Amino acid sequence: MSKTIRIFLAGIIQGSKVEAAIHDQDWRSGFKRILERHVPHADIHCQYSLHPHSITYDLPGIRRTIEEGNRIASECDVLIAYIPSASMGTAIEMYEAFRAGAVVVAVTPLAANWVVRAYSHRVLSDPAAFETFLAEGGLQELLDGRE
Repeated sequence: MSKTIRIFLAGIIQGSKVEAAIHDQDWRSGFKRILERHVPHADIHCQYSLHPHSITYDLPGIRRTIEEGNRIASECDVLIAYIPSASMGTAIEMYEAFRAGAVVVAVTPLAANWVVRAYSHRVLSDPAAFETFLAEGGLQELLDGRE
């Protein structure tokens, strides 16, 4: 029996929006399906699923939610970061996970970004490349190299 892998699904929510609005979150269900197909022994944590109305939170609620997400990110085995454009919250989660020893995989066109480069073990250009990476055993290779 395979060991359960704790995966934190991180990614853009508010991004660089000026108003109190969020980016479309439909990407999350696609990433979950990809992970379920290729990493069936994963326990997937999605902070947005727990807080779908967080854009309406007051300041104490915002801080609690950010701190909770950062704590959980620091306890995961793997953090998958979907960053189609800049995301400050995702950058913090990547840093916390990396610093705690998790494998960090970024799915982003921002391959030259310093945070992406510094705190990712692998950078993949898009969701299709992510699925290929999983199908070819790339995540398991990163995990094996960490142990």
